Amino acid sequence: MSQTTDRSDGGDSTRATEVLGKLRSSIDNIDAALIHMLAERFKCTQAVGELKAQHDLPPADPAREEKQIARLRTLAEDADLDPAFAEKFLNFLIEEVIRNHKAIRG
Repeated sequence: MSQTTDRSDGGDSTRATEVLGKLRSSIDNIDAALIHMLAERFKCTQAVGELKAQHDLPPADPAREEKQIARLRTLAEDADLDPAFAEKFLNFLIEEVIRNHKAIRG
């Protein structure tokens, strides 16, 4: 990531404050989008859990989970995101989905 302030004049704190505000605004927008996308994802996984419960299918699918982890690691690498972080994040989601699927079963 490149520097966002010009240090040749000792630093322009007003410019830095403006840039910081814009970056934080972008982060806030991205966070909102992430929350909405996670909500949508969990609506889908809720439906999957209900379908699995109706058809007496197991709440976890280790083969699919492995494929998804490998897929997300590749996507992360392509996006210059730490694949280990992406895997931890997906594992967290998977654990929550399985917990929800077990709760649906009762």
